[in-house]
Amino acid sequence: MFTGIIETLGTVTQLQKSKDNLEITIKSTITDALKIDQSVAHNGVCLTVVEINNDAYRVTAIKETLDKSNIGDLRVNDFVNIERAMKLGDRLDGHIVQGHVDQVATCIEAKETNGSWLYTFEYNPKLNNITIEKGSITVNGVSLTVINSGKNNFSVAIIPYTFEHTNFKTFEIGTTVNLEFDVIGKYVKRLKELSL
Repeated sequence: MFTGIIETLGTVTQLQKSKDNLEITIKSTITDALKIDQSVAHNGVCLTVVEINNDAYRVTAIKETLDKSNIGDLRVNDFVNIERAMKLGDRLDGHIVQGHVDQVATCIEAKETNGSWLYTFEYNPKLNNITIEKGSITVNGVSLTVINSGKNNFSVAIIPYTFEHTNFKTFEIGTTVNLEFDVIGKYVKRLKELSL
């Protein structure tokens, strides 16, 4: 489980295909605190640390992950939002995040608004995921509050701290991002479907 509060940015240093999988090496300031077999969220995708080498570590993304996220779009030198799993008993500063990406979205608006930033994302509504006004959403692993919720789009407002300390600063129109919709909303939607 994660909170959607990003700890640090990592930098992709190597990408290597292995059959249908992608081996990703990331340089990070928290590598020395990681261990083999640890779950770490990368742009909101929970991946397992499989190797550590000095200040870099390697994770493996399987085909299912590559099909449902933007992880396969990573390039060497890209920034990645990183969060380690939360400790039991810690404050939950964001919201409950599983690290299981539901689908991707495309940035259709990115603008500075006198001290903050407004981003609008559009996603495929055929997957039946939903947002609600003032509800929670995870974008590339960042816990955010939805504004301007639409049928297949929503906006978020970013404070300067989040802009500077996540890869939001690299987003532009056309950028593909990972979405994890609020787990409570997903259960409510599913229960409603089963009762029809």
